[in-house]
Amino acid sequence: MRKGAKRKASQKEEAKPEAQQQESKKATSRAKRVKASKPETEPEYFEDKRNLEDLWKEVFPVGTEWDQLDAVYQFNWNFSNLEDAFEEGGKLYGEKVYLFGCTEPQLVSFKGESKVICIPVVVAVVSPFPPSDKIGINSVQREAEEIIPMKQMKMDWVPYIPLEDRDSQVDRLKSQIYILRCTQRRAALKHLKIDRLKKYEYCLPYFYQPFKEDELEQSTEVQIIFPVEPKPIFCEFDWELDELEEFTDKLIQEEELAEDQKDAFKEFVKEKVREAKKANREAREARKKALEEMTEESKAAFENMRFYKFYPVQTPDSPDVSSVKAPFINRYYGKAHEIL
Repeated sequence: MRKGAKRKASQKEEAKPEAQQQESKKATSRAKRVKASKPETEPEYFEDKRNLEDLWKEVFPVGTEWDQLDAVYQFNWNFSNLEDAFEEGGKLYGEKVYLFGCTEPQLVSFKGESKVICIPVVVAVVSPFPPSDKIGINSVQREAEEIIPMKQMKMDWVPYIPLEDRDSQVDRLKSQIYILRCTQRRAALKHLKIDRLKKYEYCLPYFYQPFKEDELEQSTEVQIIFPVEPKPIFCEFDWELDELEEFTDKLIQEEELAEDQKDAFKEFVKEKVREAKKANREAREARKKALEEMTEESKAAFENMRFYKFYPVQTPDSPDVSSVKAPFINRYYGKAHEIL
């Protein structure tokens, strides 16, 4: 190039209209951006969540030890059978349902290893009204069963809101699904007394059945815990089958009871028998009164109340529990109509 050619070219560029220069700069800038851009990646797709997918997790597992709660959720349990029951044609479709949970420790095999696992279970109660507002607390360590209000244990039935409705105003929704919820904060457990803490491990919803005489009302046995040294005497006395004198003499022969404690023991047993008979009588009277005051609508509701027990279905991510399913029989709520 001849001397001064560059200068002439520069002069020509300066001579261009200003708008043309700006357009030229933009085109250069766009070219640089296109050159620097990364190749497009494949779009990532996420599977939509099922409408009731978290239902089983929202239900409080009553009677589970607090330190075992995390172990309950270590597997990706699938309760699609419970979800399907609410679909058209399902056993819970169109029904008003109250759900509570519990756990069953069972020895099962998973990925070639056998171990005891806390299996979550959900019980569905079909009822037009809350089936209970009380909790029953019982264990082999307790001398007597205790029936207390649910709210005393910070439990209550609350509406369950399906995923697709959670952006709606809750007060406008007419929920047909209610779950047992516990508001006891785990962080505050260390401040609870041991006795109250243990109550959570021995509790189950108490379902009053006015048409069925309670097993305790029919029983003629009393649990005896006679406080003596060096250790208390534990035994059962049947006031219809056992004769108190012979019963006491046998304990003395077996060196369970000292001779000089015989009279005190007999009086103790008599008092326990009087208490049991009184409790049975009061229970029968209360049930009779409740039936007399009950409306026909309530009677029909109690007669038609149904219970269903749901186990998780088998998936590659969770153990197969089909071999450990058990009938749901308990004196609080009888036997489940079906195990699913």
